[in-house]
Amino acid sequence: MNGRLTVLGSGTSMGVPTLGCGCKVCTSSDRHDNRTRPSIAIEYAGHVVLIDTTPDFRAQAIREKLGRVDAILYTHAHADHILGLDDVRPLSFRNVEKIPLYAYPDTARQIRKSFNYIFEPDPDYTTLARVELLPLNGELALFGARFLPIKLLHGKAEIYGYRFGRAAYLTDFSEVPEDSMSQLRDLDILFLDALRHRPHPTHSNVENSLRLVELLRPKQAFFTHISHDLGHEETNASLPPHVRLAYDGLKLEFEIY
Repeated sequence: MNGRLTVLGSGTSMGVPTLGCGCKVCTSSDRHDNRTRPSIAIEYAGHVVLIDTTPDFRAQAIREKLGRVDAILYTHAHADHILGLDDVRPLSFRNVEKIPLYAYPDTARQIRKSFNYIFEPDPDYTTLARVELLPLNGELALFGARFLPIKLLHGKAEIYGYRFGRAAYLTDFSEVPEDSMSQLRDLDILFLDALRHRPHPTHSNVENSLRLVELLRPKQAFFTHISHDLGHEETNASLPPHVRLAYDGLKLEFEIY
C-alpha cells in the first residue's frame, strides 16, 4: 500500500537555531536551516504512526496539521526523543482506545519514570494522556504494515531504528552493527544520522553516512539529526544527487507493507 512520510524535525538535540549562537546557519534566512528536534510521522491506510515525540512535538503537529496519532514507536529515551509525549494528550482524547507506545525495556523504564503521573495517575488528574506503554521485542504489525526494529549503537548504548516497507529511519547512531546491515537492503528511502563533518563519539557524520549509503545502495538517502555545522544549500551541493539533507516538513511517498 502507499504510505507518506513527513519529517516533523530534522535537527540535533539543541535544535537549529541553537540558543545563544550567531553562526551563519543559526542566522540563516533559508527555512531549511530551521530544524526542530528529530522525529517523523508515517501515514497510511488512514492511520498515523510517529517515531519519537520530541520537545517540539506540539509545534510540529500544528505546522503539519496533524489531527490524529494511532501509535508511537520510540528509538531511545534521550530527552530530545521523548519529552513531547504529554503534548499527545488532546489527540489521545479522540481515540476510542489508548494510544499504544512501543519501546524496548530500557527506554520504556525511562519513559515511565519521566512521565510517572501518566502511568501511575493521581485520581485528581482529569486530563491525563490516554496512552499505554507496551513492550517491544521484535517485528511489530500495526494497521496492516510491519515495523522491524533495527539495532544500532549510539556510542556504547544500544538503541533502535525502524524499517517499514521500503523505507527505514535510523537516527542517533554512531555505528550500524553488521547483523543489522542485511535488514537494510532493497530500500527506496533511507534516513541516516549525519550530525556534521567532524567525527562525534555518539553520532554518525556526513562521511560515515555516505559510506553506508554506498554499501546499502538505497534509491534515495536523507541525512537527519543535523547540527548547525551544516548549511542546507551548501551541504546539498557537495552531496551525490540521490543523497540530500532532510528538512522539517519534507514529505515523501513510498511503499509500505
